[in-house]
Amino acid sequence: MSTIRGLKQEIGRLKNTMESPEYGIKEIVHPSEDTRLHCTREYLERARQAYAEASGTYTLSKSEQKAADFNANIDAICKITFSIGGFFGGYRSYVVELTDGLKAYTKIWEGEKLLSLWDEYNEEPFRKDTFIDVLKDLHIGEWRRRYSTERFGYTVCDGTQWELEFEYNNGYKPVRFNGDNSYPYNFDKFQMLFGIEEAGEEEDDE
Repeated sequence: MSTIRGLKQEIGRLKNTMESPEYGIKEIVHPSEDTRLHCTREYLERARQAYAEASGTYTLSKSEQKAADFNANIDAICKITFSIGGFFGGYRSYVVELTDGLKAYTKIWEGEKLLSLWDEYNEEPFRKDTFIDVLKDLHIGEWRRRYSTERFGYTVCDGTQWELEFEYNNGYKPVRFNGDNSYPYNFDKFQMLFGIEEAGEEEDDE
């Protein structure tokens, strides 16, 4: 349990570092925080397995239970709505409907534009199952429900706001996340699911 607690603390520390407004300004370390986070997750899983093999009973924390609930219902996601923008630049909503197939489109004011979403290697269009697989790798269930720079002692006026909602076809209540000039540690990877480059533009618009 001591090892498990230490690994969980390290994961939390790495996430906080990557979510800080100052992340990327300072000199990059090797291996990167992203790589260390991935490895620490693997160590934590092995530690939990070892604890179970030693007849230990591990009790999930509230945050871990929320993540477990999200993962348990991830295959039942039927619609994802992601909105991002600001007061001066306007907002854009990205919608992915995961029915038997996969329908993706953007909404700007009253208009809609269909999107063709491709996998991370740009080799083939996403299907429902491959899209869900990438969602699982993002560990979104671990995200905070609300992100704000005030957590780091900063106050930012205007800027960029975002909202994310997951809807389900099995009766599970919708899950929502949002932020104000503050983002989860892997937000760039998440945006790439919608064809959004790190700079904030869709590939088709370039």
